[in-house]
Amino acid sequence: MNVNVFETSEQMGKAAAAVAADILKDCLRQRGAARIIAATGASQFGFLAALVATPGIDWSQVELFHLDEYVGLPITHPASFRSYLLERLIVPAGINRYHLLDGETDAAGVCMRAGELLAQAPIDVAFVGIGENGHLAFNDPPADFETETPYLIVELDEACRQQQVGEGWFKSLADVPRQAISMSIRQILKSKKILCIVPDLRKAVAVKACLQGPVNPFSPASILQAHADVTVFLDNDSAAMLTRPLPN
Repeated sequence: MNVNVFETSEQMGKAAAAVAADILKDCLRQRGAARIIAATGASQFGFLAALVATPGIDWSQVELFHLDEYVGLPITHPASFRSYLLERLIVPAGINRYHLLDGETDAAGVCMRAGELLAQAPIDVAFVGIGENGHLAFNDPPADFETETPYLIVELDEACRQQQVGEGWFKSLADVPRQAISMSIRQILKSKKILCIVPDLRKAVAVKACLQGPVNPFSPASILQAHADVTVFLDNDSAAMLTRPLPN
């Protein structure tokens, strides 16, 4: 695991975007195509904006998979991750091949169909974050580290739901759905490369537990320690509790 700490979240986002762009360009040069997984949420704003602004990426040859989405939430809701990806990545980049998770009606069917598409070829790079409770995608603690099922319907814990209120996506805890579709832990780990982008002081406790604590389901993102090619991008705030020297 390669951990990089930057003074500001803006610097962090630009650095992560530069690495992501190099990975994508390399895939496009070698194979003429790239398959990616993209996270959403406030933590990814700067990174995605910088990535979309990077020249020289043929986005028409990039295939995008969705990391997670709420069950029962319409795409017109401000918190919809489908809407988020369309607005912040798919439309401005010009991605033509994308697979969004529609959790409004048949969530189980969506999990099955998206999983079948995902299994057709390896994922080149996954862009992920770490939740305030240590979640990876919407795999809240204690996360399932064993299932090979690509997408799951999961129950969201109160800490996860409260984070969504704190970030301004919902007006109250009662408004946050209790279930979501999430890519499974083992499916995320099948990605060839993982870039983990985590700004903000409110993530510092989870970052410490997941990067320097033991690998265990109660700190779901700690499983990233077991992957062969993970690069973590932090700002000074999110790295505030880490013990130096940092893992690499």
